[in-house]
Amino acid sequence: MPRLFVALELAEGLQDELAELCHGLPSARWTEAGDFHLTLAFLGDVDGPRFEAVREGLNSVRHDPFELRLSGTGHFPPRGAPKVLWAGVEPDEAVRELAGRVERCLRRLGVPTERRRYVPHVTLARLRGTPLPELLHFLERHALWRAAARPVTDFQLFSSVLGRQRALHRVEASYPLIPGNDGA
Repeated sequence: MPRLFVALELAEGLQDELAELCHGLPSARWTEAGDFHLTLAFLGDVDGPRFEAVREGLNSVRHDPFELRLSGTGHFPPRGAPKVLWAGVEPDEAVRELAGRVERCLRRLGVPTERRRYVPHVTLARLRGTPLPELLHFLERHALWRAAARPVTDFQLFSSVLGRQRALHRVEASYPLIPGNDGA
């Protein structure tokens, strides 16, 4: 049964810019170059018939293309032991709107998704036991980091298989963002 998520596949140049951030923290399990993406919705394990319904149903999502700029770094959770280091999105209104449309589409299909408040981000690393002073120093050094704006012209349905070292992601389908289709 595939694990599915809907995301923005990031352009190679942006992948390279993100990879340049991925060093300098002990105990960080860095995201590998080429694996960066911006999740819009996480579906988890989905059976065959529902997988096909999702793959077809996402064709109904309409949104205009937009510009994406990644900016700054942070961590989750905001309180307690940090577990995820991320790059943020600026401004995030278009990403939030697209994620909301994907979420509503999935709900109409009867597919449950995560219930956490949506915070657009790109995961840079998973953290385990990273000393807080070193994490704070990393965040301070990269507080003004900003990538060049990139056009977003489509979004993808990904499957994910957990491997020994990392999850392997595969694009199952791609959905264009078409100008003038900013309806529901």
